[in-house]
Amino acid sequence: MKKNVTFVIGGCRSGKSFFALDQANRIKGGKKYFIATSVPTDTEMEKRVESHQKERGQDWHTIEEPVMIHEKINQYSTEARVLLVDCLTLWVSNLLFHSYDKTRIDEAVKHLENSLEQCECPIFLVSNEVGCGIVPENELARKFRDFAGFVNQRMAKIADTVVMTIAGIDVQIKPRL
Repeated sequence: MKKNVTFVIGGCRSGKSFFALDQANRIKGGKKYFIATSVPTDTEMEKRVESHQKERGQDWHTIEEPVMIHEKINQYSTEARVLLVDCLTLWVSNLLFHSYDKTRIDEAVKHLENSLEQCECPIFLVSNEVGCGIVPENELARKFRDFAGFVNQRMAKIADTVVMTIAGIDVQIKPRL
């Protein structure tokens, strides 16, 4: 049974993570789990991760999982008051890094959809909108853009609520008002 899946999408630095965290923090009581898909590969990214952890505060338990996020949702949704997954675009990047092809990415998305259907607590999913720019000039970048768009469409379809953030302003696009 699906329990309040909120999909938050927007461009880079649009305020999507802040919005998702703010909304998740409004859910009082119980344990809060943040499923982080980021794999820091340099000092600057490590500093970003530290900054985001401080923003979340001590109420949040961070679970680092770059690929098998459905397993963590399944594992923690029974004890969590709220889950937040940030971000699905990094997850897609991680899947490509681990040599996932179209078939395996589709399987991973199906696993994620199943975990969302069974999730026993409210869950927020954060992702970048990558389809508003120019067509990338190389094959890998085009694959990434296409797979990210595919994942975003599937998450928007399964979500109860979809919110787009633009310049720090949240705009609800599902359900339509």
